[in-house]
Amino acid sequence: MSSFEIKTNNKTYTIGNDVFIIAEIGSTHRASLEHAKLLMKLAKKANVDCIKFQKRDIETLLTRQEKERKYESKNAMAPTYGEHRKVMEFTKDDFKELQKEADNLGLFFTASGWDKKSIDFLDELNVPFIKVASADLTNLPLLEHIAKKRKPIFISTGMANIDDVIKAYNIIKKYEKRIVILQCTSSYPAPFSEINLNVLKQYHDLFPDAILGYSGHELGITVPCVAVGLGAKVIEKHFTIDKNAIGSDHKTALDSSELNELVKNIKITEKTLGNFKKEIQSSEYPCIKKLCKSITSKIKIKKGDIITKDMITTKSPGNGISAKLFYRIIGKIAKRDIEEDITITEDDIQ
Repeated sequence: MSSFEIKTNNKTYTIGNDVFIIAEIGSTHRASLEHAKLLMKLAKKANVDCIKFQKRDIETLLTRQEKERKYESKNAMAPTYGEHRKVMEFTKDDFKELQKEADNLGLFFTASGWDKKSIDFLDELNVPFIKVASADLTNLPLLEHIAKKRKPIFISTGMANIDDVIKAYNIIKKYEKRIVILQCTSSYPAPFSEINLNVLKQYHDLFPDAILGYSGHELGITVPCVAVGLGAKVIEKHFTIDKNAIGSDHKTALDSSELNELVKNIKITEKTLGNFKKEIQSSEYPCIKKLCKSITSKIKIKKGDIITKDMITTKSPGNGISAKLFYRIIGKIAKRDIEEDITITEDDIQ
């Protein structure tokens, strides 16, 4: 599949053509609806295409023991992990309000659903596609549940080996053909030596019907641009206002200025890739005339002389007979007298 369309209330986008850029606000909203809306407005100014959140049903997602586990991380928003996750979770009404805000801004809106209840809710919201977090790539029952929704599916592939990716892809493909596979390394920040963008080449060979992309947790904006150069058609990066705010995602997220630069550089990268045909570009013709070499007379050549190798050389400018025709000119006849050190033109020979 070379491309497919996604739709929202007021917008259509063809995934697989221009690079689709997702700003991830999954855990950088500070548990504040207003802060989330501010992030969305800033992302819109940066010209991203989509805003993504995360949706969890804490009771379904965590065991009782995990919910009650003391959470002593510097990123903790509550004394136990379960309470921390609840603090960070937006309500269904909040999600509806955020979706409306995205529509008003002209942004696509979606989320990673971490459990069946959350997936069902996202389906009710009619999000244009469902994102599968790397943590659920091996959650085969959840993958099947998502695939049966018959919506496009974007899957991140962090914390997995190639067999895991193949198995996930095959399960999804039974029900849904519109699949985006994102290369990902799930560490915060991901070391550059472990990004392995060349995996995109392996994905291209193994999954010719899928669209490929990159979900990054590394620092800076360089890696996504390289991914685009290797064929990524979807880019996802975390986005924050304050990198020093509480939460692990803030440290590796892009701030507003970086997000702006990322989008600009992706557009430049995309434009520079061009096509697969090597040919002279229109902008090069002035330089050809000025800098390239033309066939030039080494001596005075008389009308009727047969051109020999010793009579000619190559010099700038390039507005005469091209130097690449040097050997074809040998044996031709001068149609008129040619002075020494003159650029030879087609009018000079026959």
